[in-house]
Amino acid sequence: MVVGLAAEVPVLLLEPDERAPGCARRFVAGRFRELGVADDYVGRLVVTELVTNSYKHSGTSFIVVRVFRDERDGLVVLEVWDQGDEMPVVQDPGPGAVGGRGLLLMSALVVEWGVRPLNEVGKIVWARCRA
Repeated sequence: MVVGLAAEVPVLLLEPDERAPGCARRFVAGRFRELGVADDYVGRLVVTELVTNSYKHSGTSFIVVRVFRDERDGLVVLEVWDQGDEMPVVQDPGPGAVGGRGLLLMSALVVEWGVRPLNEVGKIVWARCRA
């Protein structure tokens, strides 16, 4: 029997504060370069939304970001982990709202996205982007 081990995927560990989205954008830009993906705009937008939601709404003490290529189809996967139990929901905030459109915008730009609850506590919000 031959067992193949996946290569380690670099992670970014963030404190949940207003600096986190900027750090996450720089990390994603670097990972996209490493993966040979020239256009990182959607990836940067997605990670900004997910990290911002995490630090504003989850009550987490840390945020973890991972970016890797799904070798089955070549799409780039972004994951944001936190300790919060609140699941993200796409909303229609109405024309007068000053916020609440981030997940709606993100869902229009990615191939697919979703949430996986963690066994211990928390969740992973993921998005799959075209490379």
